[in-house]
Amino acid sequence: MGLVPIRIEDPDDPRLHDYVGLTDVALRRRTEPERGLYVAESEKVIRRALAAGHRPRSFLMGERWLTDLGDVVADAEADGIPVFVGDADVIEALTGFHLHRGALAAMQRPALPTVADVLDGARRVLVLEDIVDHTNVGAVFRSAAALGVDAVLVTPRCADPLYRRAIRVSMGTVFQVPWTRIGPWPGGVSLLSDLGFTTAALALREDSVGLDELAADPPGRLALILGTEGDGLTHRTLAEVDLTVRIPMLGGVDSLNVAAAGAVAAWALRVPPR
Repeated sequence: MGLVPIRIEDPDDPRLHDYVGLTDVALRRRTEPERGLYVAESEKVIRRALAAGHRPRSFLMGERWLTDLGDVVADAEADGIPVFVGDADVIEALTGFHLHRGALAAMQRPALPTVADVLDGARRVLVLEDIVDHTNVGAVFRSAAALGVDAVLVTPRCADPLYRRAIRVSMGTVFQVPWTRIGPWPGGVSLLSDLGFTTAALALREDSVGLDELAADPPGRLALILGTEGDGLTHRTLAEVDLTVRIPMLGGVDSLNVAAAGAVAAWALRVPPR
């Protein structure tokens, strides 16, 4: 027998613990992986998470979304998954922000696949080295989905692709682009080579190959490595890769935001779909 939507009046209700303090990045970065969950926000993101087979623990939404997400609510009730409904002020007191995108879902975090499984059959891969801004991580995933990148790998110190802001910026594409963590790093560069990938670092160096030159005769399997905001790639990584690549620029500009640079390179190096 299904559950009826559960009205919440108290933001301190212990049943809502998954949603407490969503704006506290340091807290959520630690507690969400430890507790095996992530939070999906907005109708589009929730639907993409469900379509990817991820299992919800509960839902939290305003009254009107009981209709807009009626099919999701019905499925949740049939499966015995609680659906919490509350007024905007109660939800804001609980989460720390005004929920204007409709709904939240506390989702069970799936087990990450192995690097070998993620890269099986892949031809174009982006590797994110220690990128700490969740907005940039989400933007990279959105570009990867749009431009035919087969997989994304993130290093151990990279921001969590399943953090709420990263998911939202990606528009839920983090659920459709295969990804996992690669470590230790930069030791993982040799693993990529063993799997048949040419490793290329996007970096400003005197010996860098121009992106146009690489795109004119690209390798069959390519892993393009993007560095953290500000400092870029580490010297250890640059010493490990097969080559470095630069994006030719005009106007006295020598670099782009990491997500923009990744998008430009992914477009230039794209391969026709099978």
